Parts: sequence; C-alpha cells; structure tokens
Amino acid sequence: QVQLVESGGGLVQPGGSLRLSCAASGNILRFNIMGWYRQAPGKQRELVADISSVGTTNYADFVKGRFTISRDNAKNTMYLEMNSLKPEDTAVYYCKLDVLNGIKWDIYWGQGTQVTVSS
Repeated sequence: QVQLVESGGGLVQPGGSLRLSCAASGNILRFNIMGWYRQAPGKQRELVADISSVGTTNYADFVKGRFTISRDNAKNTMYLEMNSLKPEDTAVYYCKLDVLNGIKWDIYWGQGTQVTVSS
C-alpha cells in the first residue's frame, strides 16, 4: 500500500516563496507520474504540475515561470518550489501519484497541505 505525505505549506506574503514536499512510501518501482494539484474554496481541484518517473514535466499555464517541480527517485520524494506567490495561489495543495500497473493506473492521494498567500 502506498502512502503520500505532504509538507511545507504555510502562510507567506505575496511575492514570497515556499517549497512543498511529498514523500511516498511503499512499492512504486513501476513507471509513475507524481503531481501537485490544488483546490481553493468553492473551486474544483486543478492540476498545478506533474513529473514522470523519467523526468518529463508538465505545468499549468498559471504557474509557468514561477513554480518548479522536481523529484528524487532514490527518496521517492517530489518537490514543488513556488516563487512569486500570489494571493490567488491560496489553496490546499495535494500530492497525487499514478502508478502504471499493467494496463491500468493505481491512483493515490495525499491528505493535502494548506498554502495561504496573504499580507
């Protein structure tokens, strides 16, 4: 069974930076994609960025140039470096892991970490 644990959220002023981490435990040796999603109050959960186990990255347009996703496969850990934060980045940020298992994907979610951007 895979478990995901996020950390690094908090309160930051506009223009500030935060670094989120997501540590995965369990067997994830197969090809997989780790991603960050966020959900603001009253809004749907949306993709922020994701990264495959071979390093391919994908970003939402609203974070391009400001956020950087990375991962350390040896530690089964993914990171999200967030710079130039804006109030509209305020949301609960969730870690997601999709593991390719034959012809299907096994999907796991973390519990989320709150990011608040406010002066």
